[in-house]
Order: sequence, then structure tokens, then C-alpha cells
Amino acid sequence: MTTNPLLDFTGLPRFDQIRPDHVAPAMDHLLKRADAALDTVTAPDYPARWDAIAGVLDVATEQLGRAWGAVGHLNSVADTPELRAAFNAVLPKVTDFWTRLGADERLYAKYKAIDPASLNPEQRQAHRNALRNFVLGGAELTGADRERFARIQERQAELAQKFSENALDATDSFGYVATEGEMDGVPDDVKQAARAAAKAEGREGYKLTLKMPCYLPVMQFATASALRERLYRAYVTRASDQAEGDAARFDNGALIREILALRQEEARLLGYGNFAEVSVVPKMAESPHQVIRFLRDLAQRARPFAERDVADLRDFAAQQLDLSDPQPWDWPYIGEKLKEARYAFSEQDVKQYFTAPRVLAGLFKIIETLFEVAIRPDTAPVWHPSVQFFRIERDGHLVGQFYLDQPARNGKRGGAWMDDVRARWLRPDTGTLQTPVAHLVCNFADGVDGKPPLLTHDDVTTLFHEFGHGLHHLLTRVNERDVSGISGVEWDAVELPSQFMENFCWEWDVLRHMTAHVDTGEPLPRTLYDKMIAARNFQSGMQTLRQIEFALFDMLLHAEHDPAEDFMPLLDLVRAEVAVLQPPAYSRTAHTFSHIFAGGYAAGYYSYKWAEVLSADAYAAFEETSGNDSLPNPETGRKYRQEILEAGGSRPAMESFKAFRGREPSLDALLRHQGMA
Repeated sequence: MTTNPLLDFTGLPRFDQIRPDHVAPAMDHLLKRADAALDTVTAPDYPARWDAIAGVLDVATEQLGRAWGAVGHLNSVADTPELRAAFNAVLPKVTDFWTRLGADERLYAKYKAIDPASLNPEQRQAHRNALRNFVLGGAELTGADRERFARIQERQAELAQKFSENALDATDSFGYVATEGEMDGVPDDVKQAARAAAKAEGREGYKLTLKMPCYLPVMQFATASALRERLYRAYVTRASDQAEGDAARFDNGALIREILALRQEEARLLGYGNFAEVSVVPKMAESPHQVIRFLRDLAQRARPFAERDVADLRDFAAQQLDLSDPQPWDWPYIGEKLKEARYAFSEQDVKQYFTAPRVLAGLFKIIETLFEVAIRPDTAPVWHPSVQFFRIERDGHLVGQFYLDQPARNGKRGGAWMDDVRARWLRPDTGTLQTPVAHLVCNFADGVDGKPPLLTHDDVTTLFHEFGHGLHHLLTRVNERDVSGISGVEWDAVELPSQFMENFCWEWDVLRHMTAHVDTGEPLPRTLYDKMIAARNFQSGMQTLRQIEFALFDMLLHAEHDPAEDFMPLLDLVRAEVAVLQPPAYSRTAHTFSHIFAGGYAAGYYSYKWAEVLSADAYAAFEETSGNDSLPNPETGRKYRQEILEAGGSRPAMESFKAFRGREPSLDALLRHQGMA
């Protein structure tokens, strides 16, 4: 045990040394220790004091969480059959412990016996959250209901993991080797990467995959409609019964039906009518109906703009591309051609200026200026040679550290995310301050032919978004672990800092410092920037409705849908109500909707739009106080840092927002930013 890297908590995780055979013995040891700690603090004579419980139980569970977090992280970014097997073997035991902990009536009684007057404000907020979470965790259930609740949690964890595995495997399993002729129009850097992928397998031609750095540019630029159709069909049928050939074995349909049934049963056991009601209890939103009204109101406002977007696309396709009846796989191509014609630039033109190292330096500069910190390279064991590690300091003192994993690769799940490695915490066992550490993960194209990776402007926005989450976690000044950083923040407010950061990707005085042409080193020309700004809200109506379609489907699925019925008709109804472009009947986007079936956003996907209202209004404060150079006002930056980022989850999100903005949020800034005022 002394050589097991998962049991070393003296510093950063030893990612380079963790092996699948370390997982079971380490987790068994930590689970046994956590169970012993639980028995200790729930003994009748143990004092009902916050510090006394934290010094024993929280220390044990924090280390359990950190070790399991390291295993789960590797499972997401460096998946192998051996690691997957080790993870799945231990998953039921870990789930069982957390379920028992959250429903332990002895521990619940101890927490209820704690005198709130003995707590500081941070602890009082954490205490309120804990009592609420005990109720949601089934602590008030008894007998058969309690046992059934525990089994539901274990089964849901298994299903979510299998859903993720199927989505990853379905994506990784696809490969099509295209000919030179089929690749007409595809950007050179994408072609070079595809040629290298084919060559690595001893094949001629260009190997295309469904990973976003390959899939999206093919859909946008390939002139061969048949090639676009081939990739489109494979992409929208991933992990479904509609997938072609052997890929149908990754079908997530049955898993979705079982997940929905279990969530409904869980809600009924807790005394709620449906899972959506359970989901909103710890959120800003007051009820599922309030969320549904919000989404439909926003859809109504966006619809005229979306209909105009589609009319423009149809006219352009017919008049300029001789496409009188565009198909679903044609729309990205038409959209890119229309943007090029209308604004006289291409995403490919822009991409040449966004080299990954230069973008990162520019991002660091805005963070350092705005939040009065310094970001420095640092060293730590990593899971892949491309992973970078940095430290954040203020006045020479360590504030936090983060890993940055940018390139897409096999064995790494798609998308982008931030996750915590450990939280800021004034440790009750040692009295020392533990600094926070975060993971920031993206899936960008890698560099080719010795050149640095090139990012699209969307990639740049994604990077800023994830850093917003990271800053929320890393810049906190809260010392209570359960409400420090992103912990304890309402789920529908947690996207505020991430979406806030996206706004800087459109500011000239930010962009000009983070661009350098990959060949010439020249910065982004002002004329090209002006074209980007003119095109900023290109298809914003359609994009807004697309997000509302996902969010409304998610909420209705958990609020009104009968799990015994097929869920596809509900998706069709939502699309008929919201969408301005209808997908083909074989489309199965729900089957890879990992946010709600494996990512914690069940009946919560609306959070992106909900928090976008908050983030747009927060950024408007910077617009109102910026000087003639359009650079953000340092005083406004300091206030935002103190009232939003540093406060973390130590108070309700609405209180933090009002402390920063001086009032409740308004929808006006969001509509204005998206050209729909």
C-alpha cells in the first residue's frame, strides 16, 4: 500500500504512475477508512460540532474523492480496456458508499444537532446545503424504500458509465478513408492530419473520423455532398439502433429508457411528482414550469431571427449554389459559403492567426490584467506528453494550479470540460490551507508538419469558456471546502463565469494581443476583425433555438414524459415546436446527449441559457465602465472577482450577482449581444 500512487496525498496526483492494478486495492483501503470515520463521528457520544465531524469524516471522504477523481479523470482522457475494467469493477462500491453516506440517518441527526450559531457564515451555508442534500439523498427514507433508493443510485451510476463508454466507442469506431477527389474544398491542415492518420494505418488517402476537429471542417468545406452525407449520417446515428453495420452494438436506447425510469422512481420515493422537481431543488430556478416558461419565451423572441436565417440560407443555396432542395448535411456547407460571400472572409482565414501558443499567452494576459494574478509554467506528473501544467500566483503567493489538456485523441472523450482535482480548504486535520487544483480539458486539432496547432475562433471561445470555470474554482477565497470555488454553486448559475469569459473573444484590444499568422507572424488585421464582428451574430437565431431545443427536450423529458413510452416522439414534438430546420427521421442526437444522461445536467441543460442571461448582464457592467481603448476597467474586474469568483458557493448566486451588479439580472444584455434586441 505504501507504494500505491493513489494513496499518496502529500502533493499532486502521480498520474504518470497510476496503473489499473492500483485501483481496486487503493479504493478498498480508502473506502474502509471512510466507513470507519463515519462510524466514529456517528457514535452516540461523539460531539455534534462542525469542526469535530470535519476533522475526521471530511478528511477521509476528501481523500477518497481525490483518489477516485484521479481514476475517473484518467478514464475520461486516457481510456484503455484495462483501466475501464478496473474502473467499472470498483464503481458499485464507491457509489454504494456515497449513497449510504448521503442517506445515513445517524449522520443526518448529528448535522441537525449542530448549533448554527456556532458556525461562521461559510460554514452556515455549507450546513444548510448539507441538510438539504441529506433529504435529497434519501436520509428520511426507511425500510424497503431506503434499500430501493440505494439500488437505484448504484444502477444509475453503472448506466451513466456505460452510456459514456458507448458514446466514446461509437465515435472512435468510425473511420472512412476518402480519396483525393472527395477531399476537394477541405482545408489543408485537416487534409494533412487525415493523410497522416491514414498513413499511420498503412493506407493511402485520407482517414476521416467523427471527432470534431475533423468532422466539422469537412461538413463546412467539403464540396462533395456525398462525403458530407456519409459523415453526417454516421455522426447523428452514433450509439443508436440507426448506426450502420457493427456500430449498432453501441446503441444507448435501452440505457436511456432505464435511466429515465429509475429517475422517475427516485423522484417518487423522495415525494416528488417527477425528476425535474428534484433537479431544481438546489438550483436558482423555482420550478420546472418556470424553466419551461423561460425557454418558450426566449424561443418566441428568437424565432423571427431564426426564420430569417433559414430564408437567407435557402435563397443563397438556390441562387448561388444551385441547391433548390438542401438536405441536412448541406446546411453547414451553405452557411459557411454564405458567410464567406456576405462578410468576405472564411473561418479558415481566421484560423491561420490563432496558433494555440499565442492564444494561450493572450488568454493569460487578460486573466493577469483583469484579476491581478500571475500565471507561470509549473511541473507535475501528467498522463500524456501534450498536457501542460501551470500555477497562479498573487503577490508571490500560490493561489492555485491547473492542468491543460488541449488535443483530441483516441481514448479521450469528446467535448470540453473543467473538473476539480482538489478544492481550497483550511484543512481541519493539519490547520494548513490547501490550494485548489483544476483540470481544463479540450479537444482541439493537433499541429501538423511541425507547425503549432491552429484553433478556430470557436475553439478560442471554448478555451476561454473552460478557463472561466477554472477561475471560479481557482480564485476562490473561501476556506470551507463544501462551498469553496464551484462547490455549492447552484447548477444553473455555474455557467456564469464560463460564459462571461467568452465575451473577451470579441474584443479587439484582447484579440490583437493573441494572434500571429502561422506562417508570417503577422497579427490579425483590423479589417478581418471588423468582418468577424459584422458576422458575430450570423445565424444567432438558429443557434439560440438549437440550444432551446436541447434544453426543452431535457426538461419535458424529466417533467412530463412517461418513461414507459418511447422518448423519440417527444423529441419530434419539441423539434416541431422549436426547430426551424428538421433533421431526418434517422437522426438520434439524444443517444449521445451525454450532458443529461452521463454528465450531471439531467433536467438542468437549461442552465446554459439561464446563466447566459446572468453572464451577459455581468459583462454589460464592463461595457458600461470601459475606457476609450475598450479595455476592461480594473475596478470592475476587481469587483467581479471579489463578488462572483472569490465568493464561490458561500452564498446564494443571486446574492453574489446583486452584490456585483447592484440589481437583479435583466434579459436585455443577452438579446443585445446576440443581435436580437
